Amino acid sequence: MQASMTRTLRILGSRGVPAAHGGFESFAEMLALHLVAQGWRVVVYCQLQGSGPPRVSLWQGVERVEIPVRSDSAAGTMVFDWLCITHAARHRDLCLTLGYNTAAFGARLRLAGVRNIVNMDGIEWRRAKWGPAARAWFWLNERAGCWLGDHLIADHPEIARHLATRTAARRISTIPYAAEAVRPLPTADLARWGLSSGRYLTLVARAEPENSILEIVRAYAARPRGMPLVVLGSYRPEDAYHARVQASAGPEVRFIGPIYDKPALQQLRAHALGYLHGHRVGGTNPSLVEALGAGNAVFAHDNVFNRWVAGTGAAYFSDVDSLDRALTAALASPATLQSMRSASLRRHAEAFTVAAVMGQYTALLGRWADGSG
Repeated sequence: MQASMTRTLRILGSRGVPAAHGGFESFAEMLALHLVAQGWRVVVYCQLQGSGPPRVSLWQGVERVEIPVRSDSAAGTMVFDWLCITHAARHRDLCLTLGYNTAAFGARLRLAGVRNIVNMDGIEWRRAKWGPAARAWFWLNERAGCWLGDHLIADHPEIARHLATRTAARRISTIPYAAEAVRPLPTADLARWGLSSGRYLTLVARAEPENSILEIVRAYAARPRGMPLVVLGSYRPEDAYHARVQASAGPEVRFIGPIYDKPALQQLRAHALGYLHGHRVGGTNPSLVEALGAGNAVFAHDNVFNRWVAGTGAAYFSDVDSLDRALTAALASPATLQSMRSASLRRHAEAFTVAAVMGQYTALLGRWADGSG
């Protein structure tokens, strides 16, 4: 392919754009719009519930290949992934696959001679929520992604080091996630939750044990804090873990459910005083990067993943007592909180700006699209 020709990228592995689900969808939207603005043709595969043949639509210059599947379950997602790969294999375009959960299907692209770059995400098989069969499936697919991908992207240096035990280091590029920097935003949406700018903290995570939700809620409820902790996400009373979390909450912990309205979520982030992050497994978590970009004081679980992302200006905890102490000390000191907030903005500017991260992706993808990868 000549550099003067229009470059094409097909993005697989997400539910599609516009983003309405999670980190991969937000990333796919950000990258697709950036590349379109750079003159690329970008095709994103989108999952729909239903049946029938694929159909094509256009969204802000991005081509959407909408593939219906009957089930929204994990099995349905596997069917969707296979149909996406089968469709992409009929073309000769460069592919970017987000995640390795069905990486074995990438053999279809390899046999068709289609170049496929794989964002390997986190170490999925280490997550405590999975049973033995699921862990074995993810372990095998991590290996398959390393074997079948033409090039691998790690979102964190620790992920890159892990992948280098499976394949040659030269086949791995480390590129983190990005987030917009904080900017002035209105406060209109805060009123519906009874919040005031700079007078609350947030917790944005799936309600799973490995994200330390129970420990965070217990620590926050250990004593009066003078401001609410706003917890985003779905909490179902029939789920035993969800019920334990909600039963442990004091009067200052507010569960406001999932927020899919992007402007409202941006307001919540931008006006929060701090952000609590309990993820124990994974690489560069998008929610943590977004908190840095919003200038939130960060209280994060103490592990190598979070320490690299949040840097030396965050406060770290390992259990309920250490988080209780960190919160008590910081909330009693406006100077400490201001220092933590400034440190978050500096760390974001160092490594996680949209311009820098999208520039790294554009350069890498461009080399592969031009045949010089």
